[in-house]
Amino acid sequence: MAQIKFELESKFGSIYGVEEQEAMMAVLKKNAPTSGDACIQFEADYAAYCGTHYARAVSNGTAALFLSLVGLGIKPGDRVLTTPLTWIATAAAGATLGAEVDFVDVDPETYNLDVTQLEKKLTPNTKAVLPVHLYGQCCDMDDLLSSAKKHGFAVVEDACHAVGAEFQGKKAGSMGATGCFSFHEQKNMSTLGEGGMIVTNDAEIFERIALYRSHCTRVYGKSTKYCSLDETKLPMGKRFWWQDFDDCGYNFRMTDMQAAVGIVQLKKLDTLNQKRQEICQKITELLKDVPGLTLPVIKPGRSHVFHLYPIQIDAKAFGMTKEDFIWTMREEFGVRIGTHYIPLHWSTAFQKRGFKKGQFPVADGLAERLITLPIHPRLTEEAINYLVDSIKACRKQAAK
Repeated sequence: MAQIKFELESKFGSIYGVEEQEAMMAVLKKNAPTSGDACIQFEADYAAYCGTHYARAVSNGTAALFLSLVGLGIKPGDRVLTTPLTWIATAAAGATLGAEVDFVDVDPETYNLDVTQLEKKLTPNTKAVLPVHLYGQCCDMDDLLSSAKKHGFAVVEDACHAVGAEFQGKKAGSMGATGCFSFHEQKNMSTLGEGGMIVTNDAEIFERIALYRSHCTRVYGKSTKYCSLDETKLPMGKRFWWQDFDDCGYNFRMTDMQAAVGIVQLKKLDTLNQKRQEICQKITELLKDVPGLTLPVIKPGRSHVFHLYPIQIDAKAFGMTKEDFIWTMREEFGVRIGTHYIPLHWSTAFQKRGFKKGQFPVADGLAERLITLPIHPRLTEEAINYLVDSIKACRKQAAK
């Protein structure tokens, strides 16, 4: 029982093994550089996996989102749209650049941005839309990309939950102007607790991302790793070695230690995602007849990789509120239940920016009912059964 509770307490994340240890030791023997050969290899592997021309490793998913908007040239006064049901980093990427951030309500089945409500929020100043492939299932990218082409805004995919997911056979992150990924310790693949990646097919956007990731540095005559300009354009006296800064940038680099682990994790990703899908299929089968629960809906043409397993609790039909359910599962059964997410228009940060509860009724309603179950590829059959039995015990207890 103690082992089962441990599996359910460690709610999310990937699996590390001997291969990652060996990769780390190999980098240590090279004095653990930052953004060296391992990063270059990881980027090449990741671009190939996603089917994009370019990939750039960064320090985390937040940096990926921020740099994507930098790459697009988002500036104060530009308008950026996203979903209220996400982690704050999605919206903060635009806010920290001085953009006007607004939200589009969500689809009641997938919890993703509702593309049918997007056009009424568009203005001539809308420069970017950030869909979030929430919980591991892609947003409706066909209609979104069609709207982007019609109205001239860029799509930045927040695929931080959805590494390996697909929409109509295309990898999450590969369809927009850029795709952003997180390798945080809780994600489907991880690079030692933090890490991220940006993918794109646009050479100009990639150029800006690559520069701003590392202080906008160009080094001439020594290394072409960060350089894209011809050194012969420099004054004669500066051709042997010369360093310049195009602008004031940032340090969002990934280390080679992280990248070496990422190379191994990427090779395991499809197998680990398949394990998640199998676990979630079992949970769905075991919970499908429990009154008061709304289980995940997978739309046709989409491959859901279940970073999280969301369910809704109907307090009247289940006999217990969301808050009481979370408390009972933790205190009586030792199972930690997640709340992903409190809508951003409820947060102090965005209420300071003029938003109020009730503005986005679907997201508002979901916030009262939505919870996430522990899910990771380490879950055993015994842990799955204990999780399901505990949920059913809560229902029986509430019905008395």
